[in-house]
Amino acid sequence: MTGGDIAGLVAAGVFALLVLLLAVPILKLGKVLDEVRTSIRSLSDGATPLMDEVTATVTTTNQQLKKVDGISSNVSDASANLSALSSLVAATVGSPLIKVAAFSYGVRSALSNRKKPATGRRSR
Repeated sequence: MTGGDIAGLVAAGVFALLVLLLAVPILKLGKVLDEVRTSIRSLSDGATPLMDEVTATVTTTNQQLKKVDGISSNVSDASANLSALSSLVAATVGSPLIKVAAFSYGVRSALSNRKKPATGRRSR
């Protein structure tokens, strides 16, 4: 065996050792990637029913919002009707009440002026 053969054997042994040392992290990385793959698969399997539930919830919420929209439009109509009714009552009852109040005030002031004796004036 010559020196070149021994150097070749040493180089081959070092190369084999290097391959073994690099194989360990590569194998560990493969296991990590397998775990990531299974995690993603389980998340995907769990997300599908969750998306179905969210879709059902949104559909139900939209139906309830349609009902609330109908209720709010009915309340708006009722408040408009009440406003018109109060304006009508104010116009029909308010004007005569103001006239009656003015008349009664006039009568009271006339009667109170009549009962008061005139002070400071003397008749001759």
